[in-house]
Order: sequence, then structure tokens, then C-alpha cells
Amino acid sequence: IEQIVREEQNRAGALELLMRTLQLADFWRESGRYDAYGPEMLRLTDRHKRELLYGPTNEEMITGIFRAYVKSYRGLPLNLYHIQWKFRDEQRPRFGVMRGREFLMKDAYSFDIDEAAARRSYNKMFVAYLRTFARMGLKAIPMRAETGPIGGDLSHEFIVLAETGESAVYCDKEVLNLPVPGEEIDYEGDLTPIIEQWTSVYAATEDVHNSDRFDREVPSEKKLQTRGIEVGQIFYFGTKYSDSMKAMVAGADGAEVPIHGGSYGVGVSRLVGAIIEACHDDAGIKWPEAVAPFRAAILNLKQGAEDTDAACEGLYRELTAKGIEVLYDDTDQRAGAKFAAADLIGIPWQILVGPKGLAEGKLELKRRSDGARENLGPADVVARLSS
Repeated sequence: IEQIVREEQNRAGALELLMRTLQLADFWRESGRYDAYGPEMLRLTDRHKRELLYGPTNEEMITGIFRAYVKSYRGLPLNLYHIQWKFRDEQRPRFGVMRGREFLMKDAYSFDIDEAAARRSYNKMFVAYLRTFARMGLKAIPMRAETGPIGGDLSHEFIVLAETGESAVYCDKEVLNLPVPGEEIDYEGDLTPIIEQWTSVYAATEDVHNSDRFDREVPSEKKLQTRGIEVGQIFYFGTKYSDSMKAMVAGADGAEVPIHGGSYGVGVSRLVGAIIEACHDDAGIKWPEAVAPFRAAILNLKQGAEDTDAACEGLYRELTAKGIEVLYDDTDQRAGAKFAAADLIGIPWQILVGPKGLAEGKLELKRRSDGARENLGPADVVARLSS
């Protein structure tokens, strides 16, 4: 999950760094958010009586870094991101990684000379998020959102539909059929048509839902009312932080101007839970291949038998040598228990190795996503999983 996020950020032109988890309270006092943020912020004091906080987000810190090193418009546009742990003292943490106090997050921050340039940076991240979640096997729908404590007047949440989601969502079913840009996307080109295509179709969380507009714009047969999980949110907040923290650059005419900023978050650890909620059946998880912890699981259906042990161990070595991550179930459980465990864990491919099939020179290959099964020779199984 983390690597897909990183690849798509890099593809969109963002640069990776790593900021510390503990931040100086002074930065937050400059922006005016130290007292306004509320009890969700974990505050502490070191042995020198300096006030610190465990970062819930990084707008202040990155603005401080930016103003120390970038002095001219020639250093723009600039988008910096990191993947780092955050802490928010949630009043009611619940659902495991879905809403915990400590969580892993990708947060990016853009810096531009004016509003027009900042909106281009916003559009780049909008498209990058569409691609990021699609690569994970998810259909994440961008929905207009409130900006909350981050500030600004433009924000979109990316919502994965799931009945267990925390947010009620209302949308036109047409949004589920919109195409996601491919690898050939030119981030330096005009992305406005893509943004307009995705934002012209009605989609809203309960916080900003307009029932009159929903009834007016969406035919009854296309209305979808369900729940969803927020997996990312993007913001344009103009000069909110550069004004208060004096993050200025010299423009083309030499005059100093405040930069226009945006921030862009992805809940990396939350995505683990969101993927499971969106990709499962009654038997267990159905991991999309791109984010599965293993590509295949080998099930030895007669553990201790010389022929099945040798076949499984040989197959494990051959697949591993080809760079394929394999989970080998060599426990003494009955075959039925192994089938149930494999379905529960949800590895995309199951390789069933039993004495009857081996006698015919065959292994059974099962695809977890749809249950399709196929009897293949060992070499063909390796070739299939290597392709």
C-alpha cells in the first residue's frame, strides 16, 4: 500500500522527505492553531521546559521548512510529502486501524506563486489519488467536503463505498463508471476536463449533502444512498499559513508575496481496514493482488507424506526464487480447516497439493476472488503465477 502511494506521488511530481513526529508548539502558535486545535492534540514538555506536541498533521512544520530554504518564485511550484506516523487523541477510537489514535499517513504539501498555479497543483493530486486507489483495487469516489481545522475553501474527500463506513453518502450511480486516468497521463497538461468529469456527477457525504439538488439532478433509478470510508482528503487553503507564518517568496518583479498552499492526506494504515471492508465475502478477505501480503498460498493437504511434502517444498523454493511471495501452510490441520483458513486470510491464489492430484501430475490452482479452480502441472502453476 505504502509503495503504491509513493509511486503515484512521485509520478505526479511530488518530492519525498521525512519530518519528525514531535513538533515545536511555537510553530503552531504562529499559525494560531495551537489553542484552537482542541483536545485531540497530544501536548508534552521536555526536560528543558520546551512545549512540544505529537504531530496530528504537518502544515506548520512544512511551512517553517519552506520559508527557511525557498526565497524566490523560481523555486516553485514545489510539492513535498512524507509518510509518517501521526497521533490524534480521538475521544472514541474504534474499529482497529480505521479510527485509532496513532496512524500512518501520507501527507503532501504544495507551494505555488498564486491561486491559479495552486489549483493546478490541487488538480494533480486529485488525479494522483484516483490512480492510487484504483491501483489498490478500490473505487474511491471524490466528494466535496468541509475543510475543518485545516482551513481553506476547497476540499474533496475520497470515499470507498462500504456498508460498515462511518459516513452516509449520496451519489449518482454514474460516478461508479467513470474512467480512471492511465499511466500515460500528462501531469503537466490540462487536467481540468478530468476534474470536471468527476465533479460534475453528484456525490456528497452527509456533511455537505443537498437533498434538493440530489432530487433535482439525479434520476430515481440512479440514486445511490449508502455508507463509505474516507481514505484520503485534499485541501486548497490559499495563504492561510503563509500569511500567519510569513512564508514569502520574491515574485518576478522582485516584490515579496505570500505563497498559496494546499495539503493532501492519505490514510495509509486506514487503507488496510478499508480494503478489507470493501473486498470480502462471508468466508473472509479477498485481497486485491496489488496489495496482498502474499501472492499465493501453498496448502499441503497431507502433511507428513513424502510426496506432498517434497512437492510443496520444491514449489515454494521455485516460486520464491522467482520473486513471488508465498505463504506455505505446513500445519497438521485437516484439509477442511486449511481451506477455511486460506479463504479467511484471503491470499489471491491458493495452490492445493494433495496425493491424488500428484499421482496424476497435477496441482489445483484456486483464485480467491471468484473461486475459479483449475488443474495444472507444477510448471504451469509456476508460469501462471510468474506472468
